[in-house]
Amino acid sequence: MYHMTKEEIKAYLRRIGIVEQQAPTKEYLFALHQAHVRTLTWQTIDIFAGKPAAIGFKESIQLILNSRSGYCFHLNGAFSALLHSLGYQVNLHRAGVQPLGAEPRVNSFHLGLSVNLVNDKEGEDRWIVDVGLGDMPYEPVPLQHGLYKQGHLSYKVMESSVVTNGWRLEHDPLASFVGVDIDAAVIGSLESFKPKHDYYSRSPESPWINIFLVRQRDAGESNELRGCIWSRRHKDGLTKIEVGSKTQWLDLLGDVFKEHLVNYSSLERDELWKRVESAHTEWKASKLGAGK
Repeated sequence: MYHMTKEEIKAYLRRIGIVEQQAPTKEYLFALHQAHVRTLTWQTIDIFAGKPAAIGFKESIQLILNSRSGYCFHLNGAFSALLHSLGYQVNLHRAGVQPLGAEPRVNSFHLGLSVNLVNDKEGEDRWIVDVGLGDMPYEPVPLQHGLYKQGHLSYKVMESSVVTNGWRLEHDPLASFVGVDIDAAVIGSLESFKPKHDYYSRSPESPWINIFLVRQRDAGESNELRGCIWSRRHKDGLTKIEVGSKTQWLDLLGDVFKEHLVNYSSLERDELWKRVESAHTEWKASKLGAGK
């Protein structure tokens, strides 16, 4: 696994709002995970724009250091390198997300992570670490069967039905997907994920190729911007707001999602908005037609 330089570590910690480097403890792991999820969005912006970023460790770290973000391969890849560089025993796993209406699978379309930590009794605890899911756990989840509540969402850890000795992180019924299954076998590189990333980022059949989607969460709520629809899930339920102008859309991206499109020129931002607005107009027309 890639070992970051001292300068990269400092810059990465600064990017997610962590003031100082500490020993690799459970408490620090939780602080890192929470800060990562709170600060960095899961997003399909670069894929939607037709200029996807590579998923190597170095490339993903540079995304973070340059005020950008990505989706599962980038986020979990960069975070695993940070944890490794800070002294944690972090493991990479093949995984697969189960969308609504689909069957469980482990197809390497998701990069799973786990961390082994020595506990107070000189034993070892294992944690599921994932900052790369659209509806991300806000903090690590014990790799132990049970139900774990985090804010308004709950996660259930159980045995996987699709891979021997694997585990399953089942998501809250209100979430955007059903769960994720993880193969327990530890892998040493990102090579098996690169063809999957190519499919996600370039194939006309990719679920993300024509969707502008940004997701973020913190301790109390989660936010999603899908095209022109901002969905905010909080303790009192779900609020949906239709975004009606480019200015409102850009302000929302910056203020709520901390996404300032730094890799896009003013002209490219205009083009992004035009595509999003056009798709939204078509969607509204189709809904209106279906209602007749």
